[in-house]
Amino acid sequence: MSDNRVTIGAVSAETGCNIETIRFYEKEGLLPKPERSEGGHRLYTNDHVSRLSFVRRCRELGFSMEEIRQLLSLVDGHEVSCERVKRIADDHLADVKAKIADLKKMERSLLDLSATCTGADVPECPMLDVLQA
Repeated sequence: MSDNRVTIGAVSAETGCNIETIRFYEKEGLLPKPERSEGGHRLYTNDHVSRLSFVRRCRELGFSMEEIRQLLSLVDGHEVSCERVKRIADDHLADVKAKIADLKKMERSLLDLSATCTGADVPECPMLDVLQA
């Protein structure tokens, strides 16, 4: 993208980010509001695209909106500290590991539950009996 200001459609095409999502990030304050053309169209810069790409990558890694705000505040305040960034990432990683542990428990329970059933086409189902207990 050049230094020229471009429309939201061009930003969406370049980043792969849905137009409604771009507007949502603006509304949430993660993406600064762009200038507007005389016709009222949003006009985005390279800085908007870079920031949007950053937010999108964070979301792909499962960072919450609040965690992204914290990361952006470090960048915006020119207070980037590897220690602070690492703390945010490590806290997020701990949450991810806890979710994985919960999912593994759920998997084991479902495997055990499924093993109680033969899968035969009969009116009695041991899985339903367990779930209704």
